[in-house]
Amino acid sequence: MEQSMDLALLIIRLAIGLTIFGHGYAKIFKGGKITGTAGWFDSMGMRPGAMHATLAAGGEVAAGLCFAAGLLTSVSALGIVGLMSVAGWMVHRKNGFFIIKDGWEYTFILAITAVVVAMLGPGDWSLDNAIGIDEDLDGWTGLVVAGLGGLSAATLLLSIFYHPPREENDREEAPAEAANEAETPSSEGESSTEEASTNETGAEEEAPEEADTKVEASS
Repeated sequence: MEQSMDLALLIIRLAIGLTIFGHGYAKIFKGGKITGTAGWFDSMGMRPGAMHATLAAGGEVAAGLCFAAGLLTSVSALGIVGLMSVAGWMVHRKNGFFIIKDGWEYTFILAITAVVVAMLGPGDWSLDNAIGIDEDLDGWTGLVVAGLGGLSAATLLLSIFYHPPREENDREEAPAEAANEAETPSSEGESSTEEASTNETGAEEEAPEEADTKVEASS
């Protein structure tokens, strides 16, 4: 039973860790590389883009490899939670939860899995076990380090550096402005109708008076 648990933890660590590593590797060596990633960060409002591109790529490579190897597992899980929280908030939040619509489901599952492994510990088939620290940062300590630590790091980073572009704010405000503009003509139309009704009533009241005046004049 113990060996099967160690194998299960190894599989999860390898799957999550190498996935995170792959994202960091792609930022460094694929597509637009760090320069292109920096431009993307700038366009999203995470400035300076070059610094955050370097930190994100380096963090994903380091956290991914350490998590896969079971080295400082709870600390590497903290890195994964922080990275996925930032990505979920910046990129996927506005799309809802489900990944089919590019929502934050994917980043959420990666982060939660990292927290669970931090709580369970990396298992015997890990570098933490080899150096004798595998039980020092698991359990409630693992939850605090990985979960609370990762969320706190992401919140601090976003609060300092994340400033969404003005265009995004304009798009969010546009529906409200359109609704207000749609209501304005309606109000004006009602005023015009009321004025027309008043004029018609006044004209009807004046008509008998004019007729009486003409009758008196003819008499």
